Amino acid sequence: MTAEVRALPGAFPLHEDREFLKESEWVILKLLCRPVETLADADAEELSRACGGQIAVARCDELIRTVRIASLDGLGSWIARLLAGAGFSDTDVRTLPTQALTQRINERAGYPLCNDATMRALADLQRQWKDAETASS
Repeated sequence: MTAEVRALPGAFPLHEDREFLKESEWVILKLLCRPVETLADADAEELSRACGGQIAVARCDELIRTVRIASLDGLGSWIARLLAGAGFSDTDVRTLPTQALTQRINERAGYPLCNDATMRALADLQRQWKDAETASS
């Protein structure tokens, strides 16, 4: 399934990808032969240990959540990084009210990064994910 919501006028570009790894993290993961997409199946403590502690457990957890959120149909790594940085998981993104999600992103950013159009676009994606889940059951 490909999500039908792209960027509504005035909405944050939910589908857009941006780099979310620091250069040092990218180098460490490259040396470990860990492609970024494989982080979705990683354990934060094990990943941090494998990195020799150069990436903290909390940061590993955030990276793992970013990859998992970005794997949701219709979401890119840019919004995934913001959602993970606000403490959300992929389950939260699928199930929590969109207002709670966007409000916490805005609070963390210190300004209204996500507006009403963004909430509507995210709510549309949540409906699509729920419909797809129901259809596959």
